[in-house]
Amino acid sequence: MQPTILDHVDRVARDVVSLVLRAERGPLAPWEPGAHIDLILPNWLTRQYSLCGEPDDRERYRIAVRHERLSRGGSDYIHRFLRRGHPIEVSAPRNNFPLRPAPEFLFLAGGIGITPILPMLRAAIAAGAVATLVYVGRSLATMPFTAQLRATYGGRVRLVATEHEGRPDFTALAAELPPRALVYCCGPSAMLDAAEAVFPAGRVHVERFRPPVKDFGPPRAFEAVCARSGRTIQVPPGETLLGALGHAGIAVPSGCREGVCGSCEITVVEGEPEHRDHLGAPPGRMYSCVSRACSPRLVLDL
Repeated sequence: MQPTILDHVDRVARDVVSLVLRAERGPLAPWEPGAHIDLILPNWLTRQYSLCGEPDDRERYRIAVRHERLSRGGSDYIHRFLRRGHPIEVSAPRNNFPLRPAPEFLFLAGGIGITPILPMLRAAIAAGAVATLVYVGRSLATMPFTAQLRATYGGRVRLVATEHEGRPDFTALAAELPPRALVYCCGPSAMLDAAEAVFPAGRVHVERFRPPVKDFGPPRAFEAVCARSGRTIQVPPGETLLGALGHAGIAVPSGCREGVCGSCEITVVEGEPEHRDHLGAPPGRMYSCVSRACSPRLVLDL
């Protein structure tokens, strides 16, 4: 974790604030477009937010937070209580949504989904790629950074206020997609589903704030053996591996607890995990907040 100070709080759209976090000491960890950080809030909640500032700025991180009507406590606390000068612990950046090299890009952003797309658009253009952005929101008043985008990128950016124009035609955009272009999309689940349905598989990359609903069947009990400590933990059907480890006093870092942020990754030494995350865990790893076991026993590097 890295200590930071909340340096600026600016309202950038209706119900959206931009936070600039300044390093308390020393440079902040480097990051690349698509990365996010965990904020450890003073109310003990941990929340993930995409970085939307300048990757070259090692003194400051910038994020933007929408005040959700059905807030689970994170956005509500940020909007109501955080003020300039508050100390906030943040994690090192993690990137589950990396920008891959390509000669052309189509970026699609919905609402607060503009946050990871902003540095991507900047990086793509700086690399000499042809890049365009279709940015969708209910109204211009609810869409952060529109003035910045218009002033900086002009005709490369198309702003779509659905209350007046309706939703953009993704099928038409897919038909016009150049053969070597990649598509990056972040926004509400319905928008991401529509993008994945019409753009070529392997060329469309999405980041979800919430995992899609999947049916894995009823959870089964299993045994988790901690190889380094020698302890054996029973994980009942109604409890997650992360929860069972925590109740046994074995701390594992965690953030979203929904299988989308990657912060609770652990190494599997033996046994077959049942991957229930949306990220796609690398071989020999699993995300303990949602994933379970196909085998009766898992041996973990804990």
